[in-house]
Amino acid sequence: MTKENDSNLMTFGGHLEVLRRMLFRIIAVAGTLSVIVFLCKEITWKMLLAPSEYNFTTYQLIEKFISSFGIQFHFEKFHVDLIATDLSSQFMTHITTSVYLGLLGASPYILYELFSFVSPALYENERKHSITVATIIYLLFIVGVLMSYYILFPISFRFLGTYSVSENIRSTITLDSYIETFTTLTFIMGIVFQLPIIMYILAKVGFVSSQLLAKYRRHALIIIMLVAAIITPPDLMTLVLVTIPLYLLYEISVRIVRFVEK
Repeated sequence: MTKENDSNLMTFGGHLEVLRRMLFRIIAVAGTLSVIVFLCKEITWKMLLAPSEYNFTTYQLIEKFISSFGIQFHFEKFHVDLIATDLSSQFMTHITTSVYLGLLGASPYILYELFSFVSPALYENERKHSITVATIIYLLFIVGVLMSYYILFPISFRFLGTYSVSENIRSTITLDSYIETFTTLTFIMGIVFQLPIIMYILAKVGFVSSQLLAKYRRHALIIIMLVAAIITPPDLMTLVLVTIPLYLLYEISVRIVRFVEK
């Protein structure tokens, strides 16, 4: 298959005009979603603050899972005060958080617009291939976001928020610190979950092989545990909960590289 006919090629100015319109549409969609999120303040912040509660969904599921083995187990109740130290901090945090969530909600449309912009320069088989890769990248990112929201962040907040060096010291967390930690961990997990795609690209250019990845499987497990230890609090359960999915991603990457080799 060939690319678009030369008669359909645009000038440099034409490409800039298409790019300008695309950026305008992206900003319009993301901005609209951000405004909707901003107006739905009660629902938005109930969702954002849920991981800070002692009865969060993750804790309830863990308790039910352990109870299924006939073991009575309940997490201790805890409460961490969130405060705002600046006069405008709550309002500004509300705005920035709405923008982040608006961009996240508009991300499928943003991917579609970017693909529509570059697709005329691709061969037919490259277009189909790009759609598949873009879809997988997005799905893996969303899985990483959910992993952070339901596992990594609530357990990290519980440990760090309730940790105390003395009974005389009471922890009060600023809203800015809460949101900053939340967004940082979420973004990191979204990037970490791109491991299969990264391995796929490296396999395509011949940098890695399935034999190499299988040979150093134990070393990879140690590295994954170190990474998990860095991005999680020093808690054994959190370390295990983060290490297992990351190692499964590594095993998936091995099979993806083997598929590329075939």
